[in-house]
Amino acid sequence: MTRRSLPALGAILCVLACAPARADVVVGVAVPRSGAYVAVGEQVLRGVEAAARDANAKGGLDGEAVVLDVQDDACDSNKATAVANHFVQANVRLVVGHVCSNASLAASEVYAANGTLMITAASVAAKLTDRGLPTIFRVCGRDDDQARLSATVLAERFRDRKIALIQDLTPAARTLAAATKDNLNRIGINETMSVAFSPSDADDAALADRLKGAGIEVVYYGGDATEMGRLVRIASERGFKPQWFGTSAIATEDFGKLAGAASNGTLMTFYLDPSRQPAGAQVVKAFKAEGVEPTGSTVYGYAALQALIAAAAFAHTTDPLAIARTLHTERFDLVLGSVGFDQKGDVTAQGYVLYVWRDGKFTPAGKS
Repeated sequence: MTRRSLPALGAILCVLACAPARADVVVGVAVPRSGAYVAVGEQVLRGVEAAARDANAKGGLDGEAVVLDVQDDACDSNKATAVANHFVQANVRLVVGHVCSNASLAASEVYAANGTLMITAASVAAKLTDRGLPTIFRVCGRDDDQARLSATVLAERFRDRKIALIQDLTPAARTLAAATKDNLNRIGINETMSVAFSPSDADDAALADRLKGAGIEVVYYGGDATEMGRLVRIASERGFKPQWFGTSAIATEDFGKLAGAASNGTLMTFYLDPSRQPAGAQVVKAFKAEGVEPTGSTVYGYAALQALIAAAAFAHTTDPLAIARTLHTERFDLVLGSVGFDQKGDVTAQGYVLYVWRDGKFTPAGKS
């Protein structure tokens, strides 16, 4: 009886072994799921997950499902390098990430050396793409563009005010504050005070009193939402209520929650509002229908994976080098509108606009 069953078993094994293999398309996602920038990581991840879900509902990529391998880099350079090596060793050659510029800069060296494609939704450091690494892209803006806008707004709106430039010594904040200062000084405006401090050593009450004592009327802050939110609230409690001015780092609900009512009127530079594009508006509407407010980098996370999938579908391949060539040469209809990527890997037709905080949310500020 056993001998008679062997041919049948052999036939079954042959069918299984000889059947055309189907493999999921695995995309690595590197975001901070611990540390100071968890909120931004959650925004990006939420967008990427939605883009993967929507793509799979339409048949995935050439009939294969898009599966996400999500890793936590904590916005730390060393951890980001470890995550990049994990993806390389696991043969995950398409990556959406990282969030913080220092993490992206470190990881991108690994990706470039191993022919892995990386596209970030939130890393703004100009150096990331200025190196000309052929497989490194971003769908967000650059910090030099953001600094120019910050300086222009400060000059146009607050030329005759006492301005303080403060930053928390993190790489992104230091770069943005320095570039904003350079642009402001070039326009012919000198700041009244410049302060750099480590968040771990910060005494918000003392800093608020120092700024108040110097008669500061406008405070440009280079730092994250947690640090700035706390300082704005404590300063208000101590009777110091200047015009606050933040960067894209405070584009999370955390800032509004921590600063409370004192956040009202705070200005901030951030990416163009994707909800003003028809496709972006549809995605925003879908998020809201699920009870999710797609703030900050959420839609940009969606756009990052959407661009990767669109280029792969156009090229009919998951080879990262072929996808990179396609991103460099074609245009795609994304939630950000019709966009392409220049030879550096920067997205075209994107930039920064001025936003204002009201009642725990931020919206485009318009003209004064």
